[in-house]
Amino acid sequence: MNEDIRIHSWPCSYYLDTSKQWIPGKLSLTPVSIKFTADKTGELLVDFHLSGISEIKKESSHLIFSSLTILEKSTKHWFSSLHPNRNVVFNILEHFWREQLLSSREAGAGAALESSKGKELTGMLEGSQKRLEDTAKVLHSQGEQFDNIMRGLHKIEGDMDVADRLLTELESPSWWPFSTKLWKTPLEAKPKESSAAPDPETQEGVLLRIPVIITHRTDSSAKPGKLTLLPSGLEIEDCNSQLLHRFESRDVDDIRVHTPYEISVRQRFIGKPDTSYRLLAARMPEAIPILEMQFSKKIQFLEDALGFAGGAGKSPRADLGASIWQAATGFLGAAVNPGLPAGSAEGTDKEQVQLQKISQEEAKELRQILKKLKGLALETEAELERQDEALDSISSSVDRATLTIDRQNRRMRKLT
Repeated sequence: MNEDIRIHSWPCSYYLDTSKQWIPGKLSLTPVSIKFTADKTGELLVDFHLSGISEIKKESSHLIFSSLTILEKSTKHWFSSLHPNRNVVFNILEHFWREQLLSSREAGAGAALESSKGKELTGMLEGSQKRLEDTAKVLHSQGEQFDNIMRGLHKIEGDMDVADRLLTELESPSWWPFSTKLWKTPLEAKPKESSAAPDPETQEGVLLRIPVIITHRTDSSAKPGKLTLLPSGLEIEDCNSQLLHRFESRDVDDIRVHTPYEISVRQRFIGKPDTSYRLLAARMPEAIPILEMQFSKKIQFLEDALGFAGGAGKSPRADLGASIWQAATGFLGAAVNPGLPAGSAEGTDKEQVQLQKISQEEAKELRQILKKLKGLALETEAELERQDEALDSISSSVDRATLTIDRQNRRMRKLT
């Protein structure tokens, strides 16, 4: 599916051992492989899987200066004259190689065989469930922020009640002979019901943390680091976990999705250069749905990202959901009616023979996942309704506070 997507490419030279000469061309990286294509002939000279790489090193000798070597099984490939420089190419290749090894270990050695359609659909639904769970976490954190706002507004209203009583005292003090409050005793200090002190335990939760390649301003400064997604924004750290920059949600002006593996985040300024970071990561497809939900009005999918999603002008998340439910309809139909194809009603006998059915265990697992998805969707809907009510209450409280402040300002002007 996404094996042919080109993540990055660099002009360079490749040492062809058979002819003992350097061949100029282009080194390309895809999600699962590394390729080299000669410029003159257009011939594909190198094409091997990332999982087959044993070592990536920066080497040099008296004959070959500033070269990059990749040991694939028993073959050593030499690349030189890399642009923009050797370090950038090395950092990106090493990042995707390590992530490929980690993902293959998690999947288990030997589990890369062809899976049935049922397992394929189960994996897609599990991915959707994970995305929905991440969405629920963001909504829950957003709801907590609304609750904190409500507590702050209640405290403001209480403080304004105290200010109103003090203004009344100043307008008609108890020692004034014509006051109706001649023998009024001083107001007793009313204990505050809720101090709304911040709880140190309710700290902001991390939605997602992934290793990335960070580029700041120039392409020659690509370095490994980390991207952390938080409910209130995102943080960019270097490889030593030192904070490079923190973007608050309100500070982010735009997020551009260049490819499914590369994004750029920018904050604009007037009178000084913008703050912009370009982030490349093998696990970026996990972060994009969360960013799309957090920054729905600020995120922009460029042409390459839309092409990956399945069509220009469509959201990748929407296309993913549509493909999942279309597949679910066809596959579950095949499980209920084994005699019918899972796709269209037409097809040759050969296609029907090759059609893979869903076992009873897989169908049961699919039903359980769908039940969980339904429960998560209902909980999300209830949380959204609660937050809508909270927003209405916040709006009315702000209006009341504004009117009260204006009224008290007028009273204070009369006193002065």
